[in-house]
Amino acid sequence: MIEVDVRAVPLEQLGAMLAPDRAAALEASAARARAVLSDRTIWHVNATAHGGGVAEMLQTLLAYGNGAGVDNRWLVLDADAAFFTITKRVHNMLHGAPGDGGRLGDAERAHYSAVLETNLRQILPQLAPRDIVLLHDPQTAGLASGLRRAGVHVAWRCHVGRDDSNEMTDLAWDFLRPMIEPAEVLVFSRLAYAPEWTDPARVAVIAPSVDPFSAKNLTPSADAVDNLLATVGLVTGIVPSGRVTFDRRDGTQGTVRLRAATGGLVLDGPAPPHDARLVVQVSRWDRLKDMSGVMTGFATMLRRHGPGDTHLMLVGPAVAGVSDDPEGAEVLDECRRQWHALPAYVQSRVHLASVPMDDPDENAIVINALQRHAHVIVQKSLVEGFGLTATEAMWKSKPVVASMVGGIRDQITDGVDGLQVPDPCDLDAFAAVLHHLLSDDDLAARLGQAAHERVRSEYLPDRHLAQYVDLFVRLVTCDEHPTC
Repeated sequence: MIEVDVRAVPLEQLGAMLAPDRAAALEASAARARAVLSDRTIWHVNATAHGGGVAEMLQTLLAYGNGAGVDNRWLVLDADAAFFTITKRVHNMLHGAPGDGGRLGDAERAHYSAVLETNLRQILPQLAPRDIVLLHDPQTAGLASGLRRAGVHVAWRCHVGRDDSNEMTDLAWDFLRPMIEPAEVLVFSRLAYAPEWTDPARVAVIAPSVDPFSAKNLTPSADAVDNLLATVGLVTGIVPSGRVTFDRRDGTQGTVRLRAATGGLVLDGPAPPHDARLVVQVSRWDRLKDMSGVMTGFATMLRRHGPGDTHLMLVGPAVAGVSDDPEGAEVLDECRRQWHALPAYVQSRVHLASVPMDDPDENAIVINALQRHAHVIVQKSLVEGFGLTATEAMWKSKPVVASMVGGIRDQITDGVDGLQVPDPCDLDAFAAVLHHLLSDDDLAARLGQAAHERVRSEYLPDRHLAQYVDLFVRLVTCDEHPTC
């Protein structure tokens, strides 16, 4: 296992931007955590240190937890490509999709278990009997039994799911069930994601959150956004005004080094003009995110209504930088083939960008600039556990067009703080909704402002942190009441 360094961030930083009653509640929750957890370490285990919403949330939440005086540590699995092929298959099946079409049989279970047994041997010497381990997602589920035998408290946190079940979800849960049953609490982003066989008394629901102070969500000036995007080659028509620097999470300063023309960041086709109205989807290169469908729907909109001044940019990570997603390169290649087949007038307005992940802080400020420069953000997932990229866009007061699936249902009230497409496979409907929003600037502004307030009300870290304190206190209570 690899330990990820987490810098403590004073909880007062977050409290300063909250209403007085919420700031007081946050401090009360922190005091409760210090009183109950003072002699324990909270261990978080997941599959990657960067390259997805789980890693980003861990970096934020653990930093605030440590700043509040609670000892949080973060470990990342050491696993091979075959392991991640299996867990990606489970991930897809939990979303109701067959993924690569492979099996979850005895051979797959044996390899999965062998990898986690090696990781278990690495973590056990670091644990004390009163510690708490929070395991994140299917990659870590097989650790629960061994950790419980070692006398520590264990909760399993599943960040993915589907509102209804089908044959694929049943196969995935059949694979996971014997491994997660030893966990004392099972945590889901939505209650609908909990399988019907789970004991309601052992289920907790905790929705994700975004940190306003992370590099991806800070508010740079318009000039800083323009300069960064020109520097990295993601817009044309303006000249970079100087070196772009940024503050890293460890307190040091970095300099943006990404340049589409010289390697690193990869852009298919020329960059869009700076003054174009840009539609952006940011996600992994994952078939369930349906980058391909976004491209097709956008092409349909151009064909029906003319090109106007609108461009589309599909933005994902450089595929080599996401260790737990072996399908990324395939999906990106599929999108590139589709892009090359587009009519010339459409192809000139569609852009594929792969942003390196080797420097997560640099990646975050590039994504932040793109989201802030965008006229509209879309998240046309076929299924979606939660949809943090939508939350990020909403916090930035951007109008969002998203599929009415999973956690996006909870975040967006259609026509109030965003627009939803009821059927994510209905590309004609997606094209119509997108055109409607692009044609009404007043609607876009109203939705964007309401979206910001929705996130401020429900999806900031103070709520998330308080729910984690409740979870940990619940686990500790089991020391005094073993049958809880």
